[in-house]
Amino acid sequence: MSATLAKGQNGPLAVSDVVISLQVTAPADLSALLVTEQGKVRTDADFVFYNQPSGPGVDLRPGPAGQPASLAVSLSAVPADIDQIRAVITLDDATSNFGRFAPPTALVSDASGNQLFSYQIDGLNAESIVIALELYRRQGSWKVRAVGQGYAGGFAALVTDHGVQVDDSPAQAAPQQAAPPPPQQAPPAYPAQSAPSYPQQPAPAYAPPGGGYPPPPGPAQQPPGGGYPPPPGQGYPPPAQGAPQQPAGEISLSKDRPVSLQKGQRVTLRKEGGAALTFVKMGLGWDPVRTRGMFGNRTVDIDLDASVCLFADQNLVDVAYYGQLSSKDGSVRHQGDNLTGEGDGDDEMILVDLTRIPAHITTLLFIVTSYKGHSFEQVQNAFSRLIDGTTNGELARYTLAGGMPFTAMAMAMVYRVGGDWKMQALGEGFNAKHPGEAVPQLGRFLGGN
Repeated sequence: MSATLAKGQNGPLAVSDVVISLQVTAPADLSALLVTEQGKVRTDADFVFYNQPSGPGVDLRPGPAGQPASLAVSLSAVPADIDQIRAVITLDDATSNFGRFAPPTALVSDASGNQLFSYQIDGLNAESIVIALELYRRQGSWKVRAVGQGYAGGFAALVTDHGVQVDDSPAQAAPQQAAPPPPQQAPPAYPAQSAPSYPQQPAPAYAPPGGGYPPPPGPAQQPPGGGYPPPPGQGYPPPAQGAPQQPAGEISLSKDRPVSLQKGQRVTLRKEGGAALTFVKMGLGWDPVRTRGMFGNRTVDIDLDASVCLFADQNLVDVAYYGQLSSKDGSVRHQGDNLTGEGDGDDEMILVDLTRIPAHITTLLFIVTSYKGHSFEQVQNAFSRLIDGTTNGELARYTLAGGMPFTAMAMAMVYRVGGDWKMQALGEGFNAKHPGEAVPQLGRFLGGN
């Protein structure tokens, strides 16, 4: 039977193998410091963390998607001169703090998964590091204590105080290529939307000019919790008068080289000579920032998802995303989810047959959301690029300049102007972890073209 601990309370451990795990809403790491009676490690081998996942009697095990790793502790294998094992939670984003999120909970279970103790760590505010629990010896037995001590000196100071040798300090963040844009005027408050999942409907198979369009995918697994995306048909209020407009500027596509777009610039989807494009691809890519710190290099596991929202004027009609890979009319097809952003080239690809888009659809809005809540400050080399689907030639590219403190990004939109389609580079950030959270915030991008 599980016991709930408050800060400072302790309880006996009647088993020799235990697992320390976390429930936390922010991206975070779990580590362990094995210390003597003097509160110091014997050697650096007594510090267990992501770049050194095994120590004497303690192993760091990968956690489920979106959750930190857990610590498996074999108490009988812990050396006799180790008096305490301190479990430490560290936020991935050192500039953030626990006060922005729900309190983390530390759990102690036996090797079979039976929960023994839980401790909700309340009262954290400005801290980004906290010693959550400690396992300690008492009269020949082991006990657990709820610590909940936030550390003010930073991670380097924490481990140094415990005797870990730090060879070099963390590298400073690379300077941004451009300063983040000034805060945008807050969008109008949109009414809350109920959000049942779209029914999965097979889209008709067809071959666009030039071939290369894949057959319809099988039914996609819906993400947990439902509610993706909001129901179509509910319109947004028209954009507020006097709202800031995107910078003007329209350039023409070139057959010789891709066009490099700046934020706010537009291109008409016609080839040189005036022929309209009929089948295009939108490639989206990014790389997680690789951090260099005291204990080696590390790439944060960032799960970004590309989606395209189809609008009729101000009304949402459909969404193609990782849970529904094809629009219901078959004109838009998502090629699947890339969970990490690792590797070169496009991370996700969306195919658009402009000839099959229904006449009432006026705008396709391409967005990227961070499923695990990482901000674009932890992303580099993010881009969107327009490709001629019949030749696979790149036509235009827009690259984000610098990271921004948002969990979602409106990358680009394709929209009708008379009988033509145009593309506009957006590069506007907002906060959303999935399309269901993003859609109510997209009204500011509509109607001002």
